[in-house]
This record gives sequence, structure tokens and C-alpha cells, in this order.
Amino acid sequence: MLMAVTGMLPMVASMVGSDTALAGFGIHMVISVLVGLGLTVPFAGLLSSYGKGTLVGLGYGALWWVLGPLVIMPMILGMPLFMVDMMAGMSLLGHLAYGVILALVAVRVLKGQA
Repeated sequence: MLMAVTGMLPMVASMVGSDTALAGFGIHMVISVLVGLGLTVPFAGLLSSYGKGTLVGLGYGALWWVLGPLVIMPMILGMPLFMVDMMAGMSLLGHLAYGVILALVAVRVLKGQA
């Protein structure tokens, strides 16, 4: 929702030569699934409790905030790296929330498999 309101979805879409919010949303969802697998598969051993999951999720969200909007996207779009502004601050909050929610869901799923 925040990405739609702030106009970030067309920017995400521009990484693959499109300019529509729908394409940006689709690309962002695909990236989110891949990033989610990148947490749950290699770090399953660290997701043994909700407390650890919260900490791992915060770290993972922060990592992807740096890698995604501060490094990878600017590199693809030919923009300056590490541009931290008001938009980046809102993006950080979104990535932290994503990381925590992802990790807590992963803890729950992994506990159900034990």
C-alpha cells in the first residue's frame, strides 16, 4: 500500500522496462517470495523461537533494505547508491516489518513441522 501511495511501484517496474504500477507490484511480489525463501531455507536453525525469529527478522529486513532499495535497484536504474531520504526511511520500516512477519510465520510453520 505504501509503495502505491508513494509512487514506488512504477520505479520497481522500470527495472524490467515497464512503467505500470501493476508490473511493479508483480515484480515486488516475486522478489518478496524469493527473499522469503532466502530466509526460511538457510536460516531455519535460527528460527527456533519467536524471540529469535523477531531478532533474525529485524536483521534480515534491514539487510534487504540496504541491498534492495539502496544498492540493487539504484544500480539497475543508474541512480546513486545509498540515497537515504524520507522515502528510504519509510522503506526501512516496511522492510523491518516484512522481515519480522516473515520470520514469525516461518517460526510457526517450522514448529508445526516438528
